[in-house]
Amino acid sequence: MPDFTVLDLLDLDLKEHNHLRLSCMAGRTGLSKKITTSKISRPGLPLSGFFEEFSNNSIQVLGRGEQVYLEKLERELNFASIEKLFSYDIPCFVFCDDGHPSAKLIELAEETGTAILKTILVSSDFSRRLYQTLDEVFAPTQTIHGVFVEVYGIGVLITGESGVGKSETALELIERGHRLISDDTVKLRNISDNYLIGMGENPLLAHHMEIRGLGIINLANLYGVGAIRDRKQVQLAIHLEPWDAKKNYDRVGESTLEDTYLGISIPKVIIPVKPGRNIPVIIETAARNERLKKLGYYSAKEFDQSVLKWLESESARKMYYINEETF
Repeated sequence: MPDFTVLDLLDLDLKEHNHLRLSCMAGRTGLSKKITTSKISRPGLPLSGFFEEFSNNSIQVLGRGEQVYLEKLERELNFASIEKLFSYDIPCFVFCDDGHPSAKLIELAEETGTAILKTILVSSDFSRRLYQTLDEVFAPTQTIHGVFVEVYGIGVLITGESGVGKSETALELIERGHRLISDDTVKLRNISDNYLIGMGENPLLAHHMEIRGLGIINLANLYGVGAIRDRKQVQLAIHLEPWDAKKNYDRVGESTLEDTYLGISIPKVIIPVKPGRNIPVIIETAARNERLKKLGYYSAKEFDQSVLKWLESESARKMYYINEETF
């Protein structure tokens, strides 16, 4: 991944519920320092003089407890642990709960070129938001060829050979009221080894689409901002392929295919393409079916159970009639 600095952290364009609300109080020369880990540190033990296993390469978050302890150390003119703390190569300090660094801390920050930031958020809320932000920044990524759309709230990744009709299918889905995340190239991020987030490789180009015979179109201008979104969790993979008459396609839905990206498995559906098949409607149905599965309802299993009940009842009736005839 490209270098991520303290200045990048300040400039991150985050949504309101994730906004870190950071501002720089001192040590502006340290804004170019690199942040190299998604871990954060609460420097309570180092302030008390215990520096073993100190995570100096992490962002140092100071809540109300650490700030009160700093004030106590300064009142006692005990600057040894504070000065030693600033002797380490630390990316930055963050004062939470609208705390303010003292004149001594500002002096040390300017001398060592270590940025001191502050936020109005309490330490617990800020730490949660910062973890989420850094997890995404440092998440493993992979770029694949495909189209990513949101259908009935399900993030659907459409893949297939060039020319199979991925973009045309996505265009029809948008016409039917669904939303495009990215066309042609999709950037995947593994978030905490738990789920995949998909987005455009280039945010400025993600919502443009190439339609053969028509050229490049801008979906936001043609259909409005309601037809696009920036990112979405990948929840279903659809693979389009030309119809092969010799291939035995799944007709019941019992097979459990998966695609694996960055170590995370995604349910997969293979849809054969040929004239007369309404692929967008099939994808809509697949998305609805995936939502039902998440609610614990499996159509194929329910069908099997119904067939078994019917067979059992037929067998029972036959046995009854056979036994009747033997008397």
